[in-house]
Amino acid sequence: MVQGFHSHFLAKYSCKILIKLFERALGRNPLTSELFPITLPVAFVHFFTHSTLVFDGGSMMNVDLYPHHKNPVIDRPERPLPQEIAIIGSGTIGPDIGYYLKSALPNLRIVLVDVIEKPLEDARKRIEGYIQKALTRKKMKPDQAERVGRNIIYTTDYKEIKNADLVIEAATENLQIKRKIVAQVEALVREDAIIGSNTSSIPAERIFSEAEKPERTTITHFFAPAWRNPAVEVITWKTVDRKVVDYLRWLFCITGKVPIVSQSEICFILDRIFDNWCNDAGLLLDVATAAQIDQVAREFVFAGPFFVLNLARGNPIVVETNTLQMEEGEHYRPANIFRSVEHWVTLKPGETVEIDPDLATTIRSRLLGVLFSQCFDVIDRGIGTLEDLNLGCQIALGFKRGPFDIMKDLGEGEVKRIINDFQKARPGMPGMEQDYRDYQGFKRNILVDDMNGVKIITIRRPQVMNALNEEVNAEILAVMKEEESNPSVRGFVITGYGDRAFSAGTEIGKFPEVLGNSKGSAQFCRDSSHLLRYLDGCEKPVVAAINGMALGGGFELAIRCHKIVATSKAWFQFPEVTLGILPGIGGLVVPYRKWPQGSAVFHEMLRLATRLTAQKAKELGIVSTLADDYSSLMEVAVREVREMEKKVERVPDQPVEIPPVAPLKNPMAGNLRLSDRVVAIITDTIRRAAQAPSFEEALEAGYEAFGEVSCTEAAREGISAFLGKRTPDFKN
Repeated sequence: MVQGFHSHFLAKYSCKILIKLFERALGRNPLTSELFPITLPVAFVHFFTHSTLVFDGGSMMNVDLYPHHKNPVIDRPERPLPQEIAIIGSGTIGPDIGYYLKSALPNLRIVLVDVIEKPLEDARKRIEGYIQKALTRKKMKPDQAERVGRNIIYTTDYKEIKNADLVIEAATENLQIKRKIVAQVEALVREDAIIGSNTSSIPAERIFSEAEKPERTTITHFFAPAWRNPAVEVITWKTVDRKVVDYLRWLFCITGKVPIVSQSEICFILDRIFDNWCNDAGLLLDVATAAQIDQVAREFVFAGPFFVLNLARGNPIVVETNTLQMEEGEHYRPANIFRSVEHWVTLKPGETVEIDPDLATTIRSRLLGVLFSQCFDVIDRGIGTLEDLNLGCQIALGFKRGPFDIMKDLGEGEVKRIINDFQKARPGMPGMEQDYRDYQGFKRNILVDDMNGVKIITIRRPQVMNALNEEVNAEILAVMKEEESNPSVRGFVITGYGDRAFSAGTEIGKFPEVLGNSKGSAQFCRDSSHLLRYLDGCEKPVVAAINGMALGGGFELAIRCHKIVATSKAWFQFPEVTLGILPGIGGLVVPYRKWPQGSAVFHEMLRLATRLTAQKAKELGIVSTLADDYSSLMEVAVREVREMEKKVERVPDQPVEIPPVAPLKNPMAGNLRLSDRVVAIITDTIRRAAQAPSFEEALEAGYEAFGEVSCTEAAREGISAFLGKRTPDFKN
């Protein structure tokens, strides 16, 4: 009945905690917030049949949130892309949602509806301003700008929405207004149209309680600015058709968002975190100034709570949402000061203020206390998953590290001290109901799905274009080691999240620490190769499914897989030479040994950072199959795995004949003059690696070359320029 639910869980928790969990699983009356009168035996049945928990990599997950695949674009939905989307409300967020959708789908028809003309005219000016700014910054070409600006209808006539495939209500946070709009929309749109509501706090049951077809309705909570912030919460609730939730996840993901599924609880996942972070900051004003609180907060976020509240004019929002949360207890009462202050005196970017160390400690503990408290509550109640909460705080709320990463850095003892002190200061606030380790045992950077006996490993780091680091590699390696001996697993697919990037490369990480140290840099490469060396010897087939750009270390990961498939828009590049370094973990070796027919192309890629399109890679035999879209890519990749069973081809273990690697004069990558010294090291290493008697010796040549290049002035300049976000000036 409860798949994967370990028996020790029941013994682990007291009866009191179980009763809390059962109450939370039952739901609340949408009008009174009182628990429905269900007896305890029925509560047991409801909990175990409707809030199923499974253990996944050591973490408990509520499978109601993700009953199918975690990667939202693995499956092709039954519905096609929308042709027309209506947005009700042209205030702040409505036009931003419209611009995001039009930018992603330029041929889309957008109908923006409001009850008066002035907000509509303001919305028109805003969207036109966004388009002009994108043109000025050369982030949009003129023909694309023309398509984005075309076919947007600004109207007070609700009848214009009758052909919409999706309607998103984005009016004010007023329950009665939202219900009225839903009724108006339902009377006009087709039977198969999806209806969403953008709200940060009101549960779906309340907004759609009077809907005629509630199964097609749900919450789609965007974060400001909606055209740029990648996060969007999609709410699953008791009446919605799960196909609607999965379709919205798919739609948002392929248009550049990171959809996060939440249960329909007050404030969902991320607003629960943010509003209480701000509210406790307000309560701290008894002992500190807004500037002091913001300065301490910047240890954890890019902008402090009061700075953000100024930007968003968010004081009334905190009052509104925390008043709503008071249904769960008096301890959520909003700080009175938010009712009387319009603007906070705080720090500008880069500014600092003097602060006593003891006061800083007090502020730090209080802010972390409320952060941890709300995170524990979200997880203990099954509102969201560990991985979504950890990532969502980074991409939606601007945390530098996820809250569970902060806990990991602090350690169990310090986390317990902070939460215990916080609960003493704030009686009634949630605490830690599980073992500390239960909040840590999850995969932070990857999603793992199963498709026809093949494990699909998705690198999900959209905030850095799925860049690799030690932790990502370790998570992938752990999954492969665990599943390789599983007879039901046929093989693996490694892919990237979204449709923009397989992986934008490897983070610099600890490399600056060994810059200038030849032996240390070579060892850095060896230490970074554990996953790649495992792939070299893996008995089960591994396919790289390239869904977008594959750069540097991302390309090096792909070429170590046994086959590569790609979408037709994918592309590959070794940009290391533009940083004054070289691809040191196989990039100078593997391409030549696996695809010697592409040697001339590899010469240019490695020495001039030229791009390789997926079509050209297919012609050279590097890519075995091209797919039109992500869903097709997954189908192709899984098929390739199954066809390769027991026929895995290894990287050749003998020298390879390649065309001459002619010296280059005045090497250029676009307008960037490259380092002659670095290009010469790459050229020499290509020759030596191709002639090496064994694959192992060829890899060593690459490691040693990286050690050599790390001691050049070009490497120091390239890395310094990269970290300083400037163009390098190589002196050669």
